Order: sequence, then C-alpha cells, then structure tokens
Amino acid sequence: MADNLNESIKKLKLFDAVTIVAGSMIGSGIFIVSSDIARQVNSSGLLLIVWLVAGILTILGALCYGEYAACWPQAGGQYVYLRKVWGEPIGFLWGWTSFLVIQTGTIAAVAAAFSKFLGILFPFVSSTHYLINSHYFSLSYQQIAAILLIIAATCINLAGIKIGSIIQNVFTVTKVVSLLGLVLCGVYWGLNSHNFDFSGILTLPVLDMNLVSIMAVAMVGALFSSDAWNNVTFIAGEIEKAEKNLPLALIIGTGLVIILYLLTNIAYLAVLPFSAIQHPSHDIIGAAFMGSIFGVYGKKIISIIIIISVIGCINGMILAGARVFYAMAKDGIFFKKLSKLGSKSGVPENSLILQGIWASILVLSGTYSQLLDYVIFAALIFYVMTIGGLFIFRKKYPDIPRPYKIMGYPYIPLIYCIIASFIAINILISKPFYAWAGLIIVMAGIPVYLFWKRTGNIDIESEITAEE
Repeated sequence: MADNLNESIKKLKLFDAVTIVAGSMIGSGIFIVSSDIARQVNSSGLLLIVWLVAGILTILGALCYGEYAACWPQAGGQYVYLRKVWGEPIGFLWGWTSFLVIQTGTIAAVAAAFSKFLGILFPFVSSTHYLINSHYFSLSYQQIAAILLIIAATCINLAGIKIGSIIQNVFTVTKVVSLLGLVLCGVYWGLNSHNFDFSGILTLPVLDMNLVSIMAVAMVGALFSSDAWNNVTFIAGEIEKAEKNLPLALIIGTGLVIILYLLTNIAYLAVLPFSAIQHPSHDIIGAAFMGSIFGVYGKKIISIIIIISVIGCINGMILAGARVFYAMAKDGIFFKKLSKLGSKSGVPENSLILQGIWASILVLSGTYSQLLDYVIFAALIFYVMTIGGLFIFRKKYPDIPRPYKIMGYPYIPLIYCIIASFIAINILISKPFYAWAGLIIVMAGIPVYLFWKRTGNIDIESEITAEE
C-alpha cells in the first residue's frame, strides 16, 4: 500500500471530479439566501446582478485555481498552493482555520440544514424534542439526525474513494435534475399566470458608491452559497490525468452551478412577487416558491429536494476535506497519525474520523453558524492570497511544467483580487466585530504552528525542497 495519495491508483475520472465540484457547491443556500439579498438590495434587477457577479467571481476563481491544480496535482489543494507560494506558516494558518471552522463548520451547518428539513417530513425530528435535556447537557433529535448524517457520510468515505464518488455522482445528478425541474416549473407557471414582471428586472436604481457597497455586503450570501468549489483540488492526487481533468472539472462544475443558480432566481421572480421573496414564510424562499405552485404539497417537495441536495453537499465536503489534514500531517505540522492511509481503503481514515468527530462536536455546541459568520472575512482573504499568489507563483517557479495556463493572465486574477478585496473591505466596515473575530481565530493558529514545528520530528524544509 502506498503511503502517499499521489502514489495511489488514480480512481476518479473527469465526470467524478465535476460532480464533486457541483455537488459540494449546491447545498441549502440557494433555497434560502436570496431573501436576505433581496432585503438588502431592494430590487429584483439587483438581486440577479448580485448572483451574476458572485457567479462570475466564482468562475474566475476556478480558472485561477486550474493553473495551480494542473501544476501541483497533489492532495491538499489550497493548502499546498499557499504553502508553496507564501510559505509554510500561511499554508498552516489556512489549514488550521479550515479544520477548526471553515470545512468542519460548513459540514456541521449543512448537516443541521438536513435535520431541519427532515423535521418537516418527520415532525419528531425537532430542535424542541429532546432525547436528553438537563441543566448541563441537552441533545435534541435534530442534533441526533445531523450527527448521524455526518457519521454515515464518513463511514461511506472510509470504505474508499470510489464508493464515495459513486454516492456523490448519484446525489449530484439527482439534485441538478431537481433544480432544473424547479426552474422549468417556475418559468412555465410564471409565464402562464402572467406573474412574470420583466419590467421589474430591467428597471435598475441609479448606482452610487453607497448602493455598490450594499451590493458587496449582500454578495457574501451568494458567494458562500457558491463556495466549496475548491474542494476538488484537495483530492487532486486521486484524479486521473489531473493536470488536464482538474482544470476542466473546476470550469465545468462552477459554470453549471452558476447557470442553475441564476435560472433558479429567475424562477423565483417568475412565480413570487418581490415582497414575498423578501419576506417568505420561515425565511425559506424555496418553500414559498413551491407552495405557490403545488400548494400544501410544495413544502414537502422542497424539503425532499433540499435533503437530497445537502446529502450530496456533505458527502463531497467530507470526501475532500480530510485530504487537507492528511497533507498537513505529511508535512509534519498536524497530528502525525493523520498521515496514515487505510491498508485496504487507501484513504486517510484517521483524518476522516477526526474531521467527523470535530464536525459533530460543533453540531452539539450549536456554535457552527456563528463561527462561520466570523471566518467569512478571513476565508475571503485566503482566496485573495491564493489567487493573487499566481503573480508570485509565475516568478518563483518559472520553469515548472504548466499543462494549463489561465487565459487572460494577468487580468483575470487581477479582476478577482480587486472585486474580492472590495467585498472584504465592505465586510470589515459594515461588520467589524465579525471580521476581527475571524482574524483572531486565524491568528490563534500561530502558537499551534510553532508547537508543531518545535515538537515535529520531520525535516519539513528539506522535504519541500526535495519535492520541488
């Protein structure tokens, strides 16, 4: 058995990689966040523009990551890029934040969304129904359902990358078809009932800096509903012809999802008046949308669609995320046992198990949502550093083979960095507490990094030099 994922048999094909990109992106966000965006921008036209710009930004990011992925098709993805371009401490800080909050917190949040909508179908799965409810500790059936999903997805991926990818393929195809069905129903219903107000979409308010700043902050919801597209880079070592298939998967997967997201929002506007989009029942626009078309059955239909969606999302994130912590352990800056692969499965079993345990702890704590709010700013900064690092990458490694080079260089990475930095600055201004709290979480990784550097028994620098 190989000790390195890059030495293992390549098991994932292009289609598998595309479903990991798309499946990890599509969760519950598209059925919820449009309401908050609509309340902030107060215009149906601007609602679509926010989703469009967020989509363009996501695709630009994927194009940039494609060059890295083609040159360094190794387990760890973004951690590897940051480490090699900006240095090991920066790579560690991203990996630390990913383990502590970004990856595991998102897994916890998606699992909680699963249990919430499962409760619509089975009312006893509720946050107010408890198995244990004492002064010191409480455990609701909603938390139990979320943790069981995390355990189930972890066990599936412990069996091997191929089984995990088959599950991913099935659920991704199902939810893409479901979203397309939702779009077709919405547009057909809107056109036939004459509810579709084209004039509202085409009439835009006069843009000024204040409105642009509002749109930038509103874009956070759209961006993070489109996030996790980079997860496929974490498993680069297990993809056939990664230097070719990985960039293609990033571009195809993100492009597909962004088109679906735009069409879904058009469907919302075709069926619902704008005021209903801004203030839907229980703040779930998807439920209001399906209720308008299918009446009392609409709520159950959308619940089933969201449950399918989040299962595919959580499977993709669990499958990919563990490879980051495996790569960090291989470099000697995380728990050493995480660098071991299963003798039969060939996957980082210890990394998968630890990821599942920590995500379950976050479910029990109930703090995952708040923690994710805290690190949104920091996560955006890491994206800017990774994509802005392309300029350093080209100078630092001028002779490295580049099977794929980003078209439109240097304009595409520059445009991404300018827009993303503008969004980050507006988050810092409008939500300073969240921004600084996120940075504190990141900086808390510095003493942890120094600890592993001091206690580690691997000569990191010599390993990296030899590798490059």
